[in-house]
Amino acid sequence: MSYDHLQQFEDGQVTESMSATNKVWSRQARAVKKRDLWSCLKRGFRGHCPRCDEGKLFRAFLKIDSRCSVCGLDFTPHRADDAPAYLAIAIVGHIVVPFVLLIATDYSPPMGLQLVIYLPLTAMMSLALLQPVKGAVVGLQWALRMSGFDDNAPEAIPPAGELLHDL
Repeated sequence: MSYDHLQQFEDGQVTESMSATNKVWSRQARAVKKRDLWSCLKRGFRGHCPRCDEGKLFRAFLKIDSRCSVCGLDFTPHRADDAPAYLAIAIVGHIVVPFVLLIATDYSPPMGLQLVIYLPLTAMMSLALLQPVKGAVVGLQWALRMSGFDDNAPEAIPPAGELLHDL
């Protein structure tokens, strides 16, 4: 964005201001093919590439592969961070808490028995949902062209992790 100096003469005084030169965007400048959000979410949830649905998204339990082995989509721009963990906890909480309240109010089992049942159940459900939710977040980012998944991503921004190697 460039700035143009503007000089105004008011009552014999010169006032100087800066204004931004606006770019004019047309419909053709931003005409991009829409990506189907729900199919990308489902593909990511299943651990498949959000573009081709054939390649694997993960190379380890929670480690995203660097690129799709089938279509070559670069996965390095993804920024899932802590969102999958928060979402998995929220989903599990909405499933487990009503169940816990129902059992506690209707049957009133001993507290020790409840802890032995609910804690491992909550931990296993959270771990079981963590990878699919992370895949869905990456699919969402690709579908909405977030975090560098845009076709016209700037080349000056290095992929995640490259900045650490330069230090």
